[in-house]
Amino acid sequence: MRASKLRTDSIAVQPGLGGLVDADQRSLIRVIFLLTGVTLACFALLQFGQGNGLFALLEILAAALLFWGAWRIPVARRPVWWIVAYLLPLNGFIVYIIIMPDASVTAFVWVYMMPVMSYLLLGRLAGLLLAIPYMFIATLAYLQRFGLPDDAAGFIDLGNALSCGMLILVFVHLYERRRAAAQQALERMADTDALTGVANRGSFQRSLEWCIAEAARSQTSFVLVLLDVDLFKQVNDRWGHAVGDAALQHICRVLSARLRQTDSIGRLGGEEFGLLLRDADLTAARQMTETLRLQLNQTPLRFGQQSINLSATFGLAVWPTDGVSADALFRSADERLYRGKALGRNQLVHHDVLPVDILDVKLTR
Repeated sequence: MRASKLRTDSIAVQPGLGGLVDADQRSLIRVIFLLTGVTLACFALLQFGQGNGLFALLEILAAALLFWGAWRIPVARRPVWWIVAYLLPLNGFIVYIIIMPDASVTAFVWVYMMPVMSYLLLGRLAGLLLAIPYMFIATLAYLQRFGLPDDAAGFIDLGNALSCGMLILVFVHLYERRRAAAQQALERMADTDALTGVANRGSFQRSLEWCIAEAARSQTSFVLVLLDVDLFKQVNDRWGHAVGDAALQHICRVLSARLRQTDSIGRLGGEEFGLLLRDADLTAARQMTETLRLQLNQTPLRFGQQSINLSATFGLAVWPTDGVSADALFRSADERLYRGKALGRNQLVHHDVLPVDILDVKLTR
Protein backbone atom coordinates (compact mmCIF):
# COMPACT_ATOMS: atom_id res chain seq x y z
CA MET A 1 0.00 0.00 0.00
CA ARG A 2 1.43 3.33 -1.05
CA ALA A 3 0.36 6.69 0.31
CA SER A 4 -0.57 7.94 -3.14
CA LYS A 5 -3.27 5.27 -3.37
CA LEU A 6 -5.05 6.78 -0.39
CA ARG A 7 -5.41 10.29 -1.76
CA THR A 8 -9.06 11.05 -2.25
CA ASP A 9 -11.03 14.20 -2.85
CA SER A 10 -12.57 14.97 0.51
CA ILE A 11 -13.66 17.83 2.70
CA ALA A 12 -13.23 18.20 6.42
CA VAL A 13 -16.62 17.55 7.92
CA GLN A 14 -17.62 16.92 11.45
CA PRO A 15 -18.24 13.25 12.12
CA GLY A 16 -21.89 12.46 12.68
CA LEU A 17 -23.19 15.31 10.59
CA GLY A 18 -22.62 13.72 7.28
CA GLY A 19 -21.00 15.78 4.58
CA LEU A 20 -23.56 14.95 1.89
CA VAL A 21 -26.48 15.84 4.14
CA ASP A 22 -24.91 19.18 4.98
CA ALA A 23 -24.22 19.96 1.31
CA ASP A 24 -27.75 19.01 0.26
CA GLN A 25 -29.21 21.05 3.10
CA ARG A 26 -27.28 24.14 2.04
CA SER A 27 -28.35 23.70 -1.58
CA LEU A 28 -31.98 23.34 -0.56
CA ILE A 29 -31.86 26.41 1.68
CA ARG A 30 -30.26 28.40 -1.11
CA VAL A 31 -33.04 27.48 -3.55
CA ILE A 32 -35.72 28.32 -0.98
CA PHE A 33 -34.11 31.69 -0.23
CA LEU A 34 -33.95 32.52 -3.93
CA LEU A 35 -37.53 31.46 -4.65
CA THR A 36 -38.86 33.33 -1.61
CA GLY A 37 -36.88 36.41 -2.59
CA VAL A 38 -38.25 36.36 -6.13
CA THR A 39 -41.78 35.84 -4.80
CA LEU A 40 -41.47 38.80 -2.42
CA ALA A 41 -40.08 40.99 -5.19
CA CYS A 42 -43.10 40.15 -7.37
CA PHE A 43 -45.49 40.89 -4.52
CA ALA A 44 -43.68 44.18 -3.94
CA LEU A 45 -44.49 45.24 -7.50
CA LEU A 46 -48.13 44.39 -6.90
CA GLN A 47 -48.10 46.38 -3.66
CA PHE A 48 -46.67 49.40 -5.46
CA GLY A 49 -49.46 49.08 -8.02
CA GLN A 50 -52.05 49.16 -5.23
CA GLY A 51 -50.45 52.16 -3.55
CA ASN A 52 -49.00 50.27 -0.56
CA GLY A 53 -45.56 51.84 -0.84
CA LEU A 54 -44.36 51.15 2.70
CA PHE A 55 -45.34 47.50 2.59
CA ALA A 56 -43.72 47.18 -0.83
CA LEU A 57 -40.46 48.63 0.49
CA LEU A 58 -40.46 46.15 3.37
CA GLU A 59 -40.92 43.28 0.92
CA ILE A 60 -38.08 44.58 -1.26
CA LEU A 61 -35.84 44.78 1.81
CA ALA A 62 -36.75 41.23 2.81
CA ALA A 63 -36.09 40.03 -0.74
CA ALA A 64 -32.67 41.68 -0.72
CA LEU A 65 -31.81 39.96 2.58
CA LEU A 66 -32.88 36.62 1.14
CA PHE A 67 -30.73 37.10 -1.98
CA TRP A 68 -27.78 37.95 0.25
CA GLY A 69 -28.48 34.88 2.38
CA ALA A 70 -28.60 32.67 -0.73
CA TRP A 71 -25.15 34.00 -1.65
CA ARG A 72 -23.70 33.39 1.83
CA ILE A 73 -25.32 30.09 2.84
CA PRO A 74 -22.80 27.81 1.01
CA VAL A 75 -20.02 29.02 3.36
CA ALA A 76 -22.06 29.63 6.53
CA ARG A 77 -20.64 27.79 9.56
CA ARG A 78 -24.02 27.09 11.23
CA PRO A 79 -26.76 26.82 8.59
CA VAL A 80 -29.32 25.89 11.23
CA TRP A 81 -29.33 29.48 12.52
CA TRP A 82 -29.99 30.73 9.00
CA ILE A 83 -32.93 28.33 8.79
CA VAL A 84 -34.40 29.57 12.07
CA ALA A 85 -33.84 33.19 11.01
CA TYR A 86 -35.82 32.41 7.86
CA LEU A 87 -38.67 30.39 9.39
CA LEU A 88 -39.47 32.68 12.32
CA PRO A 89 -40.29 35.79 10.24
CA LEU A 90 -41.89 33.61 7.54
CA ASN A 91 -44.33 32.09 10.03
CA GLY A 92 -44.89 35.49 11.60
CA PHE A 93 -45.67 36.92 8.17
CA ILE A 94 -48.18 34.14 7.53
CA VAL A 95 -49.94 35.00 10.80
CA TYR A 96 -49.94 38.67 9.81
CA ILE A 97 -51.56 38.16 6.40
CA ILE A 98 -54.42 36.39 8.19
CA ILE A 99 -55.18 39.34 10.49
CA MET A 100 -54.19 42.24 8.23
CA PRO A 101 -56.96 44.63 7.12
CA ASP A 102 -58.93 43.33 4.14
CA ALA A 103 -57.37 39.89 4.59
CA SER A 104 -58.91 37.16 2.48
CA VAL A 105 -60.58 34.22 4.16
CA THR A 106 -58.44 31.90 2.02
CA ALA A 107 -55.19 33.39 3.41
CA PHE A 108 -55.40 30.72 6.10
CA VAL A 109 -54.19 28.09 3.60
CA TRP A 110 -50.64 29.44 3.97
CA VAL A 111 -50.62 27.95 7.48
CA TYR A 112 -50.21 24.55 5.86
CA MET A 113 -46.74 25.64 4.73
CA MET A 114 -45.55 25.89 8.34
CA PRO A 115 -45.13 22.18 9.15
CA VAL A 116 -43.87 21.35 5.66
CA MET A 117 -41.11 23.95 5.72
CA SER A 118 -40.23 23.39 9.38
CA TYR A 119 -39.89 19.61 9.06
CA LEU A 120 -38.10 19.83 5.75
CA LEU A 121 -35.43 22.21 6.98
CA LEU A 122 -35.10 21.41 10.69
CA GLY A 123 -36.05 17.76 11.05
CA ARG A 124 -38.73 16.05 13.11
CA LEU A 125 -38.27 17.36 16.66
CA ALA A 126 -37.18 20.93 15.95
CA GLY A 127 -39.71 21.20 13.13
CA LEU A 128 -42.52 20.11 15.44
CA LEU A 129 -41.50 22.54 18.18
CA LEU A 130 -41.39 25.41 15.70
CA ALA A 131 -44.54 24.60 13.71
CA ILE A 132 -47.03 23.78 16.50
CA PRO A 133 -47.00 27.19 18.30
CA TYR A 134 -47.34 29.16 15.07
CA MET A 135 -50.14 26.95 13.77
CA PHE A 136 -51.99 27.43 17.06
CA ILE A 137 -51.45 31.20 16.99
CA ALA A 138 -52.56 31.36 13.35
CA THR A 139 -55.75 29.45 14.17
CA LEU A 140 -56.55 31.81 17.05
CA ALA A 141 -55.76 34.81 14.83
CA TYR A 142 -58.11 33.50 12.14
CA LEU A 143 -60.94 32.98 14.64
CA GLN A 144 -60.30 36.42 16.13
CA ARG A 145 -60.36 38.02 12.70
CA PHE A 146 -63.37 36.25 11.23
CA GLY A 147 -65.13 34.84 14.28
CA LEU A 148 -66.90 31.52 14.66
CA PRO A 149 -69.28 30.40 11.90
CA ASP A 150 -72.97 31.00 12.49
CA ASP A 151 -74.32 28.03 10.59
CA ALA A 152 -73.63 24.33 10.04
CA ALA A 153 -72.05 24.88 6.64
CA GLY A 154 -69.57 27.32 8.15
CA PHE A 155 -68.61 24.88 10.89
CA ILE A 156 -68.09 22.18 8.26
CA ASP A 157 -65.74 24.49 6.32
CA LEU A 158 -63.82 25.34 9.49
CA GLY A 159 -63.65 21.68 10.46
CA ASN A 160 -62.30 20.78 7.03
CA ALA A 161 -59.60 23.44 7.30
CA LEU A 162 -58.52 22.36 10.80
CA SER A 163 -58.66 18.64 9.98
CA CYS A 164 -56.58 19.18 6.86
CA GLY A 165 -53.96 21.04 8.87
CA MET A 166 -53.77 18.32 11.51
CA LEU A 167 -53.51 15.57 8.89
CA ILE A 168 -50.71 17.44 7.11
CA LEU A 169 -48.87 17.76 10.41
CA VAL A 170 -49.27 14.04 11.20
CA PHE A 171 -48.31 12.89 7.70
CA VAL A 172 -45.26 15.16 7.59
CA HIS A 173 -44.20 13.95 11.04
CA LEU A 174 -44.47 10.27 10.07
CA TYR A 175 -42.76 10.86 6.74
CA GLU A 176 -39.85 12.73 8.32
CA ARG A 177 -39.32 9.97 10.87
CA ARG A 178 -39.12 7.32 8.15
CA ARG A 179 -37.00 9.53 5.91
CA ALA A 180 -34.51 10.28 8.69
CA ALA A 181 -34.18 6.58 9.54
CA ALA A 182 -33.65 5.66 5.89
CA GLN A 183 -31.08 8.42 5.43
CA GLN A 184 -29.14 7.31 8.51
CA ALA A 185 -29.09 3.75 7.17
CA LEU A 186 -27.80 4.97 3.81
CA GLU A 187 -25.13 7.06 5.53
CA ARG A 188 -23.96 4.04 7.51
CA MET A 189 -23.81 1.98 4.33
CA ALA A 190 -21.87 4.70 2.52
CA ASP A 191 -19.35 5.12 5.35
CA THR A 192 -18.96 1.50 6.47
CA ASP A 193 -16.94 -1.38 5.10
CA ALA A 194 -19.49 -4.08 4.28
CA LEU A 195 -17.33 -7.02 5.43
CA THR A 196 -15.85 -5.79 8.70
CA GLY A 197 -18.32 -3.13 9.82
CA VAL A 198 -15.58 -0.52 10.42
CA ALA A 199 -15.19 2.74 8.51
CA ASN A 200 -14.34 2.43 4.83
CA ARG A 201 -11.47 4.27 3.19
CA GLY A 202 -13.45 7.37 2.24
CA SER A 203 -14.94 7.72 5.71
CA PHE A 204 -11.57 7.16 7.35
CA GLN A 205 -9.99 9.81 5.12
CA ARG A 206 -12.64 12.33 6.10
CA SER A 207 -12.08 11.52 9.78
CA LEU A 208 -8.37 12.12 9.29
CA GLU A 209 -9.01 15.51 7.69
CA TRP A 210 -11.30 16.38 10.60
CA CYS A 211 -8.64 15.31 13.12
CA ILE A 212 -6.10 17.55 11.41
CA ALA A 213 -8.46 20.53 11.54
CA GLU A 214 -9.34 19.91 15.19
CA ALA A 215 -5.72 19.36 16.23
CA ALA A 216 -4.68 22.57 14.49
CA ARG A 217 -7.35 24.53 16.38
CA SER A 218 -6.66 22.97 19.77
CA GLN A 219 -2.88 22.69 19.37
CA THR A 220 -2.90 19.00 20.29
CA SER A 221 -1.33 16.00 18.62
CA PHE A 222 -2.74 12.74 17.31
CA VAL A 223 -1.27 9.63 15.72
CA LEU A 224 -2.04 7.89 12.46
CA VAL A 225 -1.35 4.15 12.51
CA LEU A 226 -1.27 2.01 9.36
CA LEU A 227 -1.26 -1.75 9.77
CA ASP A 228 -1.05 -4.64 7.35
CA VAL A 229 -1.98 -8.22 8.20
CA ASP A 230 1.08 -10.45 7.86
CA LEU A 231 1.06 -13.20 5.21
CA PHE A 232 -2.63 -12.77 4.60
CA LYS A 233 -2.39 -14.33 1.13
CA GLN A 234 -1.20 -17.54 2.73
CA VAL A 235 -4.29 -17.56 4.96
CA ASN A 236 -6.52 -17.30 1.90
CA ASP A 237 -4.54 -19.89 -0.07
CA ARG A 238 -4.44 -22.42 2.78
CA TRP A 239 -7.82 -22.00 4.42
CA GLY A 240 -9.96 -20.37 1.75
CA HIS A 241 -11.55 -16.98 1.34
CA ALA A 242 -14.26 -17.68 3.91
CA VAL A 243 -11.56 -18.00 6.56
CA GLY A 244 -9.82 -14.94 5.14
CA ASP A 245 -13.00 -12.90 5.56
CA ALA A 246 -13.45 -14.26 9.08
CA ALA A 247 -9.84 -13.29 9.83
CA LEU A 248 -10.42 -9.67 8.81
CA GLN A 249 -13.56 -9.53 10.94
CA HIS A 250 -11.67 -11.10 13.84
CA ILE A 251 -8.88 -8.54 13.59
CA CYS A 252 -11.35 -5.66 13.67
CA ARG A 253 -13.06 -7.09 16.74
CA VAL A 254 -9.75 -7.52 18.57
CA LEU A 255 -8.56 -4.02 17.72
CA SER A 256 -11.90 -2.32 18.43
CA ALA A 257 -12.13 -3.99 21.85
CA ARG A 258 -8.89 -2.31 22.97
CA LEU A 259 -9.31 1.10 21.36
CA ARG A 260 -10.66 4.09 23.25
CA GLN A 261 -14.05 5.55 22.33
CA THR A 262 -12.33 8.58 20.85
CA ASP A 263 -10.17 6.46 18.51
CA SER A 264 -11.15 5.34 15.02
CA ILE A 265 -10.50 2.30 12.87
CA GLY A 266 -10.99 1.97 9.13
CA ARG A 267 -10.35 -0.59 6.43
CA LEU A 268 -8.24 1.00 3.70
CA GLY A 269 -8.37 -1.91 1.30
CA GLY A 270 -7.65 -5.64 1.29
CA GLU A 271 -5.88 -6.56 4.51
CA GLU A 272 -4.76 -2.99 5.27
CA PHE A 273 -6.26 -0.90 8.06
CA GLY A 274 -5.82 2.53 9.61
CA LEU A 275 -6.17 3.78 13.16
CA LEU A 276 -6.60 7.32 14.44
CA LEU A 277 -5.41 7.76 18.02
CA ARG A 278 -6.72 11.16 19.10
CA ASP A 279 -5.09 13.30 21.79
CA ALA A 280 -2.04 11.03 21.89
CA ASP A 281 1.68 11.73 21.64
CA LEU A 282 4.31 9.30 20.38
CA THR A 283 4.95 7.71 23.78
CA ALA A 284 1.29 7.03 24.49
CA ALA A 285 0.65 5.86 20.93
CA ARG A 286 3.58 3.42 21.06
CA GLN A 287 2.22 1.86 24.22
CA MET A 288 -1.31 1.62 22.86
CA THR A 289 -0.21 0.20 19.50
CA GLU A 290 2.18 -2.31 21.09
CA THR A 291 -0.71 -3.49 23.25
CA LEU A 292 -2.82 -3.93 20.13
CA ARG A 293 -0.04 -5.82 18.35
CA LEU A 294 0.46 -8.21 21.26
CA GLN A 295 -3.28 -8.68 21.77
CA LEU A 296 -3.72 -9.57 18.11
CA ASN A 297 -0.74 -11.92 18.14
CA GLN A 298 -2.00 -13.68 21.27
CA THR A 299 -5.63 -14.03 20.15
CA PRO A 300 -5.88 -16.68 17.44
CA LEU A 301 -8.87 -16.95 15.16
CA ARG A 302 -11.18 -19.86 16.03
CA PHE A 303 -12.80 -21.18 12.86
CA GLY A 304 -14.58 -24.46 13.37
CA GLN A 305 -12.03 -26.81 14.88
CA GLN A 306 -9.12 -24.74 13.63
CA SER A 307 -7.01 -22.23 15.56
CA ILE A 308 -5.28 -19.80 13.21
CA ASN A 309 -2.57 -17.47 14.46
CA LEU A 310 -2.56 -13.95 13.03
CA SER A 311 -0.25 -10.98 13.31
CA ALA A 312 0.16 -7.54 11.77
CA THR A 313 2.85 -4.96 11.14
CA PHE A 314 2.28 -1.37 12.28
CA GLY A 315 3.65 1.98 11.12
CA LEU A 316 3.10 5.18 13.14
CA ALA A 317 3.09 8.85 12.16
CA VAL A 318 2.54 11.73 14.59
CA TRP A 319 0.83 14.99 13.68
CA PRO A 320 2.42 17.52 13.23
CA THR A 321 5.92 16.07 13.79
CA ASP A 322 5.81 13.70 10.82
CA GLY A 323 3.59 15.83 8.60
CA VAL A 324 0.86 18.45 8.70
CA SER A 325 -1.21 17.15 5.78
CA ALA A 326 -3.04 13.86 5.32
CA ASP A 327 -0.76 12.86 2.44
CA ALA A 328 2.39 13.56 4.46
CA LEU A 329 1.13 11.49 7.39
CA PHE A 330 0.18 8.62 5.11
CA ARG A 331 3.60 8.66 3.44
CA SER A 332 5.41 8.64 6.76
CA ALA A 333 3.32 5.85 8.30
CA ASP A 334 3.45 3.88 5.06
CA GLU A 335 7.25 3.99 4.85
CA ARG A 336 7.50 2.82 8.45
CA LEU A 337 5.03 0.02 7.77
CA TYR A 338 7.21 -1.17 4.89
CA ARG A 339 10.23 -0.97 7.15
CA GLY A 340 8.46 -3.26 9.61
CA LYS A 341 7.80 -5.74 6.81
CA ALA A 342 11.49 -5.66 5.92
CA LEU A 343 12.45 -6.34 9.52
CA GLY A 344 10.47 -9.57 9.56
CA ARG A 345 6.83 -8.54 10.08
CA ASN A 346 4.86 -8.47 13.34
CA GLN A 347 6.69 -5.23 14.11
CA LEU A 348 5.86 -1.76 15.34
CA VAL A 349 7.92 0.97 13.63
CA HIS A 350 7.65 4.60 14.72
CA HIS A 351 10.89 6.14 13.46
CA ASP A 352 12.32 7.02 10.06
CA VAL A 353 14.61 4.63 8.22
CA LEU A 354 18.21 5.41 7.43
CA PRO A 355 19.00 6.15 3.75
CA VAL A 356 21.12 3.01 3.52
CA ASP A 357 18.09 0.90 4.44
CA ILE A 358 15.69 2.31 1.84
CA LEU A 359 16.72 -0.27 -0.78
CA ASP A 360 15.88 -3.09 1.64
CA VAL A 361 12.44 -1.60 2.24
CA LYS A 362 11.67 -1.40 -1.48
CA LEU A 363 12.84 -4.94 -2.21
CA THR A 364 11.11 -6.62 0.73
CA ARG A 365 7.45 -7.55 1.26
